[in-house]
Amino acid sequence: MAETGVQRFQGKVALVTGGASGMGAETSIRLAREGAAVAVVGLPDDSRGKEVVDQITESGGRAIYVGADVSRETECDAAAQATVDAFGRIDLCMAAAGILNAQYVSGEVPEEGASADRSAGYLINKPVEFWEKVLSVNLTGVMLTNRAVARHMISQGDGGAIVNISSGAAKIPMPGSAEYSVSKTGVWMLTRVLALELAPHHIRVNTVAPGVIDTPMALGLSQDEERRAAFERFVPLGRLGEAEDIAEATLFLLSDHASYITGQILHPDGGLFTG
Repeated sequence: MAETGVQRFQGKVALVTGGASGMGAETSIRLAREGAAVAVVGLPDDSRGKEVVDQITESGGRAIYVGADVSRETECDAAAQATVDAFGRIDLCMAAAGILNAQYVSGEVPEEGASADRSAGYLINKPVEFWEKVLSVNLTGVMLTNRAVARHMISQGDGGAIVNISSGAAKIPMPGSAEYSVSKTGVWMLTRVLALELAPHHIRVNTVAPGVIDTPMALGLSQDEERRAAFERFVPLGRLGEAEDIAEATLFLLSDHASYITGQILHPDGGLFTG
């Protein structure tokens, strides 16, 4: 890709889950722009992933698309192996794949639901399979991704860096979204445990916990100016976050500029969850 004057990841190889859209796509593009070869991982039938790869390769970068369901161990292992087969190693990982709820479809604006009764979404009224679905993607999927890439990093013997995407929901409980909040809190604790377990191998593990980011998953705020303005009034910096904000935070933690940082959580949230 075109030179930017900053090549923090020259010669590095990155694997990014959730790489077909939003924060994962933006991070994939920026990693490639700064010299990394990137395995963009998304659902097997997501055509947006090929668009991300095309954008990278047409600009002179190196990238492949790998279809995988991160909730399945064999598919996470296969995605990591495909990365090594294509580029020889794995140095960096962003685990960004996630869903808002069990009925969420990537790339579609979430429906608010037909019921005006908020308690309809409360945990006591939800099928247990809704809980299991969100945890399987948002928490187990992060664990499986981390484990798959860490095994390769350990065998390589020269360390690595992992960034997991959590959420402000890890800090603030969200009635009606118990499974999402719990999954994101779990990512935070998983990160801390893995940071300690992998430190002897010089593998750093950190978390980025975004606030409200202007992506399709953010309740369709881009399409509702009144609701968007209401949300922005709650954010101390006065705006919603952008995918670029999360990419910048992630690239910092993946880079050697953060070489003495591990087991930490970074909140790019405009001050929304301060305190």
